[in-house]
Amino acid sequence: MDISRDFLQPGQIVSLEHGDRNLYAEVIQFVVSRQLCWVRPLLMVTLIPESPLITDLRDASDLLWTANLFRPALDTEVITFLSQVLAKEPKTEPDLAAKQELNQFIHQLWQAYQDSAESHNFGF
Repeated sequence: MDISRDFLQPGQIVSLEHGDRNLYAEVIQFVVSRQLCWVRPLLMVTLIPESPLITDLRDASDLLWTANLFRPALDTEVITFLSQVLAKEPKTEPDLAAKQELNQFIHQLWQAYQDSAESHNFGF
C-alpha cells in the first residue's frame, strides 16, 4: 500500500495486519527520507469466531517500521476496541505476555514480508 506522507501525521491511528491479527498503533513520526513510521502500539486484536480477543499494548515498546505496510485505521473499527482497553484499570506491572505477543507478531510479519520480497526479487 502506498501511503501519502501527508496522511501519516502524529496522532494518527494506523493498523498492521497479518493473519487473523491487527496491531493498532499511534503514529509518533513519519521518517520521510527512509519511508519509515515510528509508532506507539496501542492494542492487538485477534479475530476469533466468538468475539475479538483484545490485548492492551500501551506499555509495549515503540516500533520503527516500513510505512508501506501500514494502513489507516478507520474510526469505526478502532473506537470500540480502544474504549474496552481504556475502560480497564491501569496495570501496576508490565504485562510480559502482551509484550511477548507483540514480539511474536512482529517476527511473523517480518518473516512474511521478507518471504514476499524474496519471491518478488526472484520472480517466483
